[in-house]
Amino acid sequence: MIVSAGAVVGDGVVHRPGWLAIRDGTIDHVGSGAPPSAPDLEFPSGTVVPGFVDQHVHGGGGASYTDGDPDQVRAAAAFHRAHGTTTTVTSTVSASPDELAGIVARLAPLVRDGVSAGIHLEGPWIAHSRCGAHAPDRLRAPDLAEIDRLLEIADGTIVMVTIAPELPGALDAVDRLVAAGVLVAVGHTDATYAQTRAALDRGARVATHLFNAMAPLGHREPGPVLALTEDPRVVVELIGDGVHLHPALVADVQRTVGSARTSLVTDAMVAAGMADGDYVLGSLDVYVADGVARLRSNDAIAGSTATMDALFVRTVAGLVAEPDPMTRDDALLAASAMCSTTPARVLGRSDIGLLTVGRRADLVVLDEELQVQHVTGIDINNASGAATEGSAS
Repeated sequence: MIVSAGAVVGDGVVHRPGWLAIRDGTIDHVGSGAPPSAPDLEFPSGTVVPGFVDQHVHGGGGASYTDGDPDQVRAAAAFHRAHGTTTTVTSTVSASPDELAGIVARLAPLVRDGVSAGIHLEGPWIAHSRCGAHAPDRLRAPDLAEIDRLLEIADGTIVMVTIAPELPGALDAVDRLVAAGVLVAVGHTDATYAQTRAALDRGARVATHLFNAMAPLGHREPGPVLALTEDPRVVVELIGDGVHLHPALVADVQRTVGSARTSLVTDAMVAAGMADGDYVLGSLDVYVADGVARLRSNDAIAGSTATMDALFVRTVAGLVAEPDPMTRDDALLAASAMCSTTPARVLGRSDIGLLTVGRRADLVVLDEELQVQHVTGIDINNASGAATEGSAS
C-alpha cells in the first residue's frame, strides 16, 4: 500500500509532499515528492503524523479506566483512538489495597489483549498535601508487600507507578519497582530538591504532570521542579490543555528541556468529549463547567476533558506564536515528538511513535486545520461505529 499526502512528518524532516510505502503493516519506505506508483490512499491537503501515544489518561467518551471494567476500558480506548490516540496507558486513581488489587486484575488481561499499552498506578503512594483529585482516605505510604502483591497480579502489565519520594519507604519502593522493570514517576509530591534527586538516583525517570500537584519552584528550596527538569535522564509530562498550564509555560519547557524529554498527556477523565455536567472520578464527585472538570468538594481541577488531537493543535499554534516563533514544520516536528515519539520511547516501544522504515504503520492523517481525518484502521466519517472495535495499542 502507498499513502501520499501534502505533508508527511518523518524522522526529523517534514516531507512536502510526501508518501509512505507500507508492506504487511510495516513502513517500508518514506519519501518526498511524488510516489513511485499511484497511491492507494491520497490526502493532497493532509498531514500524516505518527499515531498519538498517551501515557497518562483515566478515560473519556463517557467511559472510565479507573475501575478496570472491561467494557468501559474498551469504550474509552475506542473514543481516544478516534481522536488519533493509537496507544494508550490505562491510568488508575488511588484506591484501597483490595480495590487496587481488583482493578489491576481486571486491567491486566486488557493489556495482554492489546486494548491498553500498560497500567499506570497514579497513587495511592502520594502526598496528602498534593493529592489533587485523589481521595485522601485512600492514600498511604508505600508498602513493599502490597507492591509485590500488585506486581504478581499484574504479571508484567504495570508499566508506570507515580510516587511521592518524601513518603516513608518511598526510596525502597523505587528500588523494588525499578528492579521489576517498572517506570517510576515522581508526582503528587511536596518533596524537596534533595529528596527528588535521591529518587532519580535510585531510578525514577518520569515527572508526573510537571508543575501540577507538586511543590512549586522556590528560590531557596527549588523542590521537585528543578530536580526533574535539570536531569537529562527524566522525561516530563505536561498537560497542555490550556487549563492546567499557561501555554507560554508549555512552550518554554519545550524550548528549555526539549521535545525529546517532553511528553504531552491528556490526563483525561470520563468527561472527555462529553457535555458539561456531573461525573465521577474514582470515588470522587466531579462537575464539568465550560469543559473544565473540578471536584465538587473543593473545586480542585480533576483531570482534563482533553484529547490528544486537541493538544497537538494547541501545541503547534503555541510554538509558531511569539515571542520566539518556530516555523510551522519545526512546530509539527516538535509536537509530533511530544505527542508520539517521546512517550513511545518512555514506554520502551520501538515499533511505534515515528514514521520511519521498520516501524509499524501506525499513523494519523490531519486535515488543513490539523483536525483528524483518518486513523489507521478507522474511517473517521463513520468513527462511532468503526472505532468501537478498535485496538488502542
